[in-house]
Amino acid sequence: MTTKTYFILLLLTVITSCTTVYQTVESPDYSALYGPSQPMQRILTAKELEKSLANNAISYHNDIKPILESRCVACHACYDAPCQLKLGSTAGIDRGATKQLVYDGGRLSAVNPTRLFIDAVNTQGWRDKEFYPVLNERKNSTQAALNNSLLAKLIQLKRDSPLPETGKLPNSFDISLDRKQECPTVNEFDKYKQNHPDWGMPYAMPGLSLKQEYTIMTWLQEGAKFDSRPSLSSVALQSIAQWEQFFNRSLLKQQLVSRYIYEHLFIGHIHFKGHPNEEFYRLVRSTTPPGQPVNEIATLLPYDDPGETKFYYRLRPVEETIVEKTHFVYELSQDKMQRYDELFFQADYSVTKLPSYQAEIAANPFLAFADIPKNSRYQFLLDDAQYFVSGFIKGPVCRGQMALGVIRDRFWIAFFNPGGKNSLPEMDKDLQKFVADHYSILSLPGTAGNELGLFGFKKYNDLAEEYLKIKDTFANQLIVQYGGFQMDDIWDGNGVNQNASLTIFRHFDSATVVKGLVGDTPLTGWIVDYPLFERIYYLLVAGFDVYSSINHQLASRQYMDFLRIDGENNFLRFMPTDQRNKIHDSWYKGITGRIASYINTPYYSAGYETGINYQTTHYKKEFFNQLRKRLGKAAVNKDIINECEQEACIRKEASPLQQSVDVSMRELAQIKGHDLGVLPEMSLVRIRTKQGQADQVYTLLLNKTLLNVAFMTGDNLRRERALDTLTVIPGFLGSYPNFFFNVQQEQLPEFIAAIKNANSSADKDAFYSKYGVRRTNPEIWQYVDWFNAQHKKYRGVRAGLFDLNRYHNL
Repeated sequence: MTTKTYFILLLLTVITSCTTVYQTVESPDYSALYGPSQPMQRILTAKELEKSLANNAISYHNDIKPILESRCVACHACYDAPCQLKLGSTAGIDRGATKQLVYDGGRLSAVNPTRLFIDAVNTQGWRDKEFYPVLNERKNSTQAALNNSLLAKLIQLKRDSPLPETGKLPNSFDISLDRKQECPTVNEFDKYKQNHPDWGMPYAMPGLSLKQEYTIMTWLQEGAKFDSRPSLSSVALQSIAQWEQFFNRSLLKQQLVSRYIYEHLFIGHIHFKGHPNEEFYRLVRSTTPPGQPVNEIATLLPYDDPGETKFYYRLRPVEETIVEKTHFVYELSQDKMQRYDELFFQADYSVTKLPSYQAEIAANPFLAFADIPKNSRYQFLLDDAQYFVSGFIKGPVCRGQMALGVIRDRFWIAFFNPGGKNSLPEMDKDLQKFVADHYSILSLPGTAGNELGLFGFKKYNDLAEEYLKIKDTFANQLIVQYGGFQMDDIWDGNGVNQNASLTIFRHFDSATVVKGLVGDTPLTGWIVDYPLFERIYYLLVAGFDVYSSINHQLASRQYMDFLRIDGENNFLRFMPTDQRNKIHDSWYKGITGRIASYINTPYYSAGYETGINYQTTHYKKEFFNQLRKRLGKAAVNKDIINECEQEACIRKEASPLQQSVDVSMRELAQIKGHDLGVLPEMSLVRIRTKQGQADQVYTLLLNKTLLNVAFMTGDNLRRERALDTLTVIPGFLGSYPNFFFNVQQEQLPEFIAAIKNANSSADKDAFYSKYGVRRTNPEIWQYVDWFNAQHKKYRGVRAGLFDLNRYHNL
């Protein structure tokens, strides 16, 4: 018998012997067997850690954390973690699970928030909020450690009933985004096992390896202890101290600016430029000053009253595993501090009184921050536009088809120039006065909070429509006085900043934003001005409460319709006036009834000509070509996979091997319409080469065309499948892969042909079987590990682990 075979047999024996007790006991009385349940002290003391190391005990950070990150965090992270069981941190594991849903489309009243690290400070606090343990919290014995551990039971259930190794998952698995969640406690596990014998963990995926199981079971038997995180380096502490001093200065102007910055950075991951890629922080409000442990003030929204006469802005280390779906990075540096000084403190203005935290003021940034010059606020947003737009997408609002149905599958964004049309001082004064005169109309649904009511959205819809009407009148006056809108009215990124143009992709129930104009010319485009940018941010990020009632969420979704229309109308003002209705109508086919009254009203300066001189009749394409020239060095390299206008399109930075693969992928990008029916919204392709280390990654993005995006549901009823397109991205784009493909380089021609010809169910099944990595494939975890590792190499500090909650059963 080989050493390897002996080791595997030993693992099987140990795991089986560890679990026979609870398997032979029917409906055990855990209290009688192991005593009362109460939270345990799991953090090892210095002496305990020394003893643990001497005994070669399992280390959480060295042995357990890598397993959980590679096999469990793929589903158990963020707000949408099943049963709110978050396995990306020691605090999340010890907190356990709950039956309460975060995302509940039928919730008629708000629920108490359950944000990890914020809404309870210890495990007992979570027990008081009806979270139950997944680790043993009874008698400290090796037997109780497994018999009373939900984590152990769910892992063993997968071992007892593994998935089939070929084909699709059976119908007994529900992997839909809004599936009914089964969240058993350890006392309810026997019934769960009886009803769902094949629902072991990882759910609807192959199980852990024997070695991984053995490591976890051994750790559980040893008491499931946590060795402490490494301490922050002296360099990190120095940067934290420097920035906390900056944010907590005492002058009124400094306090107001810090409040503005905090309300815009609170949700993201802050990184100090040049520091290790794994170090991130959150900007929080704390009752404790710099130098003391952070005591975060647990307000629901960043502009809620902190309830303290004195509080401090602090940088709190991010303790959770970094996952792609919530990871967007804002870098702090000496250059950024100097930029803040230029934007906010060299400008000539004074602050004599700080704004109130009352909702009617605090929820309206145009009122709360009226003292800070508009252009300073706007340029602050523009400098890192991708970051702020990512907040719309990676925050809790952006979840599910209903939320994402407000935008097209792919569109481009550019921004108006700060300082007004052609940077004329007179124009800027007119713009500032216009915004100041209409602060009340710019009120957002967040002002009403949980008092919004079932039909409260109508008030804010009416305000939004009134704003479109007044803005159109004002824009027309500007055109008469200063001339039609020209390319000079677009922000050029100051010649270097690639945030000046963005592409947003919608992947049915998720989305992604990237810098540059990616893909071929899209159906729609937005030109964003300051009031629009700020309102979207306060609607979808600062003012969005994921724990609120359906009333709040419905109001947010309805109001976003008007913001989309505002951005589209700005774009239409750059089109020839005799083309605007035609272009607009191509976006909103089939609109009737009440909704048509505001969607079809031409709030886009109808009859007032653009200042752009067009040379062709391909107006949108020519506009964006002119925009690229306008941006100059601020433009991201042109996409030569999806928008190749000459025979030789070559990525300059690509190797000869990559260029060779690009040729095939360019052919793939030309497939359109019904021929794309076999592809999901977002998939990752591994191109296997004869040089193993040189395997290539491409992201395939299906762009579905709809008659309109004016309704929250019914996408399939509004599909124009013949107009669907495909965007092919070298490298990675997106957070939720729907499927993996594995293709040998020499197979690319037949892979592309198979996509075109997969018309019947049998064709599609054969296609997925040959090229796809199905959920049942025992090797799928190897692909997950490979893609995550390549993603980290590709995006560095901006990379997180992919989420598999939306991996399809194809």
